[in-house]
Amino acid sequence: MYYIGVDLGGTKLAVGVVGEDGVIIEKSSAPTGAHDPESIASNMARVARDAMGKAGICSADIAGIGVGVPGTVDRKTGMLEYANNLEMENVMLADYIRPHTNVDHIVLVNDANAAAYAEYALGAGCGCGSMIMITLGTGIGAGIVVDGELYEGVNYAAGELGHTTIKFDGKKCACGRRGCYELYASTSALIGQARDEMKKSPESKMWELCGGDDANMDGMRFFDAVRAGDAAARRVLNDYIEYVAVGVLDVVNVAQPELICIGGGISREHELLIKPLRERVTAENYSRLSKVGTRIEPAVLGNDAGIIGAALLAKKYAR
Repeated sequence: MYYIGVDLGGTKLAVGVVGEDGVIIEKSSAPTGAHDPESIASNMARVARDAMGKAGICSADIAGIGVGVPGTVDRKTGMLEYANNLEMENVMLADYIRPHTNVDHIVLVNDANAAAYAEYALGAGCGCGSMIMITLGTGIGAGIVVDGELYEGVNYAAGELGHTTIKFDGKKCACGRRGCYELYASTSALIGQARDEMKKSPESKMWELCGGDDANMDGMRFFDAVRAGDAAARRVLNDYIEYVAVGVLDVVNVAQPELICIGGGISREHELLIKPLRERVTAENYSRLSKVGTRIEPAVLGNDAGIIGAALLAKKYAR
């Protein structure tokens, strides 16, 4: 049998046909489209049929569908409780998906939890006893796995590291709090910090790499500027690593997991990001004199982690 894994984002929908072993057989993607449950369910089914067609299978071959969503869910009922990027509250999304797919077993999970479970099972965390994955993206998501089980909390909403406060009088967050971690340490925050520095540094190479328009700044161009020796970009990076380290150190001091896995596109920047982050955390965590400490490693499954994890969790929670 096969499972469908869905990575549902505010702008993009990615679907994969996944085997029992967690290997993606085929995948397809499309814009998410309108943010209403009927449209999302219909679009999801269409993209899933495209992936199944490529794989040469039909809905009768699918044992379950796992859907990773950017928000809080009730996994037992299939309710999407809150997803600000999808503009939804208290929607029984699983009930909308079933008639469009002819698959009864639908599992909704938080997208960061799905990615974390995939990395634990088949990626950077393979063989670990405990792992916390921190994904640096548009926001910051986190997933916690201990002894092969996701720690989801009493309401399946554990792991919202992005909405822990690192500056009590800081910027206002969409969640209603101030100084949230993701406002300073997400990839979006890094890009915003780079643009701010560009305005103060007209001589910066970042302008050249962006074609004279700071709207073109992204993670790749930023790290290219650092590699080129741009002083303004280096200042931004030094501050950014400080912000990222604050949250990672808090996680280490609270949980002391065997591994912290850093996800997101910029996690591929080993020498410029992962290595100095590792050095900072090793030097400052409270248990730094212990013989055994938390390892920090980049994620290895890339954009496929959400699809793989959602499918594996559909298999895990089959009923």
